[in-house]
Amino acid sequence: MKATYHKYILNFKRPSGTSRGVMNTKETWFIIVEQDGKKGIGECGILRGLSIDDRLDYEEKLQWTCSNIHLGKDLLWEALAEFPSIQFGVEMAFLSIASENPFLLFPSEFTKGENSMEINGLVWMGNEAFMKQQIEDKLAEGFRCIKLKIGAIDFDLELQLLRFIRHHFTPEQVEIRVDANGAFNSDLALDKLNQLSEFQLHSIEQPIAKNQADTMAELCKVSPFPIALDEELIGVFNQEEKEKLLLKIKPKYIILKPSFIGGFKGTQQWISLAEKNNIGWWITSALESNIGLNAIAQWTFLQHNLMPQGLGTGGLYTNNFDCPLTVSKGKLWYDPEVKWDFKFDL
Repeated sequence: MKATYHKYILNFKRPSGTSRGVMNTKETWFIIVEQDGKKGIGECGILRGLSIDDRLDYEEKLQWTCSNIHLGKDLLWEALAEFPSIQFGVEMAFLSIASENPFLLFPSEFTKGENSMEINGLVWMGNEAFMKQQIEDKLAEGFRCIKLKIGAIDFDLELQLLRFIRHHFTPEQVEIRVDANGAFNSDLALDKLNQLSEFQLHSIEQPIAKNQADTMAELCKVSPFPIALDEELIGVFNQEEKEKLLLKIKPKYIILKPSFIGGFKGTQQWISLAEKNNIGWWITSALESNIGLNAIAQWTFLQHNLMPQGLGTGGLYTNNFDCPLTVSKGKLWYDPEVKWDFKFDL
């Protein structure tokens, strides 16, 4: 078996905002493996400024991985502990080359087009008019669960947007999740959570920045509605450390991004610990191309989690790859009649 790696720059259709800034492009990397005339592909979905493996030696580690592809998936996964996005790319590539169809990794009712998954409709940060338009579009498209990025524009305007949704839709009609991406000042966080509680939100992701475990634990204890950990999970590699974190903070939910936490194997570790400790969870993509999103979606279906998942990012880019994934009425479907337009000669 031989392997090569390739950089690919995804271009956003329009600038996409989070509390950490606005993105126009998103870098990703593909690992392509070849053996006996067959090819497989994996995506290393790094997000600069957020991924724990955003390091100067990232490309060097990709080169090392391809040179040592003969070690196999399991040994490489262990060796790449500090590079979760490459762990994920390697897992995906090995599954891909072992499959009859390099893009059909986990056959199921989902990949046959017989069943679907509910997903949240993601509303990106921007000015009030842009965010309001997105909300109206998502509701018109039939989403039952809306996720809003908050923490970048004026907080009072964000409250107005939430008030707009609740004026028209009850919590039974539309579930609202908000994601602060760690934007709240820890001293003011509880006051903001109390103001947000007026809108009967499902949950808030990462209200304060990671690595403030004592403060986060206290917030989880006193918050008027559930807190979900997201960034907090990034960079926690050891199984014992993972459980220690969950037991200390005691969140209601954790949010799992395979590209950030060691692929399917790393995600499964978190799921097992969450379920052991009565913590809810759902899975979210992390701005991967449709290559990575496809793998995550197929695997997620097999986890039989009925909560809305965070998997609807495939349409953000102008130069993504056409694939069988499609969104209809707030659900992610797989249309087996649709062919991939991906060419392996990147």
